[in-house]
Amino acid sequence: METTERPLPERVAAAQRHAAETGFAGSCIPEVGRLLTLAAAAKPEGVIAESGTGVGVGTAWLHAGLGANARLVTVEHDPDRAARAAALFPDDPRVEFLVGDWRLLESHAPFDVFFCDGGGKREDPERVVDLLAPGGLLILDDFTPPLTWPPVHDGEIDALRLFYLGHPRLTATEVMTTPGSSAVLATRLP
Repeated sequence: METTERPLPERVAAAQRHAAETGFAGSCIPEVGRLLTLAAAAKPEGVIAESGTGVGVGTAWLHAGLGANARLVTVEHDPDRAARAAALFPDDPRVEFLVGDWRLLESHAPFDVFFCDGGGKREDPERVVDLLAPGGLLILDDFTPPLTWPPVHDGEIDALRLFYLGHPRLTATEVMTTPGSSAVLATRLP
């Protein structure tokens, strides 16, 4: 069977061009992006959030799955990056950009999907869990697939990964997104 790469959504391609032009290397990879689109599409009337907008690549992937009655709110601490990302969505009132600390998202919670790619994931993981609606999906990327159990990061037990995988209010798993990267997916229990 012959496989062909699906074309990128238009706004994703534009955001990737912005990332290349500005030298921003922190954008999500297409394998995670497709996961984001799927997650947003699974909550067609949901409140979708992103911490760490960057130049808008992850935002564009989330937007590609955004339902007609859904909302997407994203926060970026760097005003220039936030403005570059917001310029990709001037015509869509469902998308809101915040500039500042990730905690600005709190007033928009609870979230049906939360792509926690920037602030919060490490600084206040318990608060990240609190921001999820019951049944809400949390997506955390930029992990390296573990070769041992318990997982080790920089020579130490990976307490952050274990926090999310073992949290009593979450059911969670880790999935490989490429041979060298993985993501933690979690759903908040009722």
